[in-house]
Parts: sequence; structure tokens; C-alpha cells
Amino acid sequence: MKYLKLVIQIADEYQEPLIAELFDMGFDGFEQRDDQIITYIQKEYFGISDRERIDMLLAAYPDGGFIESEEVVADQNWNQQWEETIKAQTVGNFFIKPTWSQESVPKHKILLEIDPKMSFGTGYHETTRLILNLLPNVITENDFVIDAGTGTGILSIAAIKLGARHAFAFDIDEWSISNTKENILLNGVDENIDVEKGSSEVLSKQNQADVVLANIERNTILEIFSDLDAALKKGGRLVLSGLLEKDKSSILSALEDNYQIVDIPKENEWIAIQAKKTVS
Repeated sequence: MKYLKLVIQIADEYQEPLIAELFDMGFDGFEQRDDQIITYIQKEYFGISDRERIDMLLAAYPDGGFIESEEVVADQNWNQQWEETIKAQTVGNFFIKPTWSQESVPKHKILLEIDPKMSFGTGYHETTRLILNLLPNVITENDFVIDAGTGTGILSIAAIKLGARHAFAFDIDEWSISNTKENILLNGVDENIDVEKGSSEVLSKQNQADVVLANIERNTILEIFSDLDAALKKGGRLVLSGLLEKDKSSILSALEDNYQIVDIPKENEWIAIQAKKTVS
């Protein structure tokens, strides 16, 4: 079987949304490096129109473009190769591992068993780590939590394991919804988490939450912020990430009238914002 290997130049902060687009086009397996994505597709499924579509996608990102493409004659499980790059790791109070890892859970750590399957939220990205490190100081017993742009479901699962009563997770991508459902079953929290495909319009059917988590890029946060705000009760806690340090001023401007800023941790160029809602 002949595969086409593509090497794409794209900055780290833009890789996850591009991977989602390529996955929908039939690409099978992704390797992320600094400013590069390496991916594969069966050659018979890749035509001129697909190349043009990728060119159009890359035009939306700064400095995005092809480095090279080459034909590979092989019959391999590219997803399996990608999975082998996902290793167990400790993030704050949590120990995150895929099901294929044989590593033992360190003492006093909370196990999050996550098989990412191309979804955002493996725990490797700075934005996910920032929120996971904040969660023990955010979640209290019996909280109702909303997880916007859930990815793999990792934040909802972590919230339940910290004592939250229930979580509602949503995402616009079908592959993310499927992956989240698989991961909540792996962690034995399927009775505590509801999952729905859609954007913030799905919140209209939910009660107001004690906690809203949103690990999404800046423009989307600003676009759906009024719905997130309406979904959070007075005194509730808001945690936002998916944000670069340069995004801080615009997000703080959206929060300034109704929220008290609690913390703004940083890792490399990424930040999270923890805030408390002060008005109803």
C-alpha cells in the first residue's frame, strides 16, 4: 500500500486546529514537532483538490506551508506509531497515562487514564497543564462543572475525581465527542459526565454551574463568552486557557466588569486565567 507523507511547517499554537481539519480529510497518524506536523494519507485518497484545500487552510495561519511530500511504500498503523509517542506523566496532583502504558501510579497522585486518539487534551500541552494545576484550588465537593471545548474530556474527568458532583462537556468536533465518551468510560465516571456535540448554544438547556472551564483559543472564548458568563452562577469560578500571553489584555477587558481575577499562571508563552464571578 502506498502512502503519501506530508511535512507541514506551522507554529505550535496552530497545530491542533489544523490536525482536526486534516483528520477530517482522512489523514492517518500525526507527529508533532517544534513548528512541524508530519502526517500520512493513502496516496489513492489524495488528489489535487485536497492539496489545494490544504493550501487554503495553511494560508489562514502565519508562515504556514509545506516543507516536503514524499511517497512511502508501506503498510503500517500510523496511529499506533503516534500512540507510542504518548507517555505517562505527572501534572500537579494528577498522573496521566494512556491505557497502553504499564507505569504505576505514583503515591498520592490521582489517575487520569486518557487515550487521546488525535484529540486535544493529552496533558502534554501547556494550556492543559495550566488548568490541571489550578483545578485542586478551584473544584469543591458537589460542584456542577461546565467543560467548554472538552477535547479528550480530561478536565471533566479531573474535576469529577476531585469531588465535583457532575460535569457537562461539549465540543464542536465529532471525533472529540467520541473520544471523550471513551475516556469517561475508562475512568469510571460515565454516570457523572454528560457529553454533547455543539457550541455554546447547548448551554441553554443547562442549570447554572459552579465552575466553567474553557481551554479554547482567544477568538472563540470572546465569541462565546456571553454564553459562558450566563451559564456561571454568581460566586462561581471561571478558568480560561488556550491563551497566549499576548491575549491577556483582551480577555481581562471582557472580565473586568463582572469578575475578580484570582490567578494568572504562565508556562512558556501560554497563560491561564482564574477568576471569580462577582455579579449575578
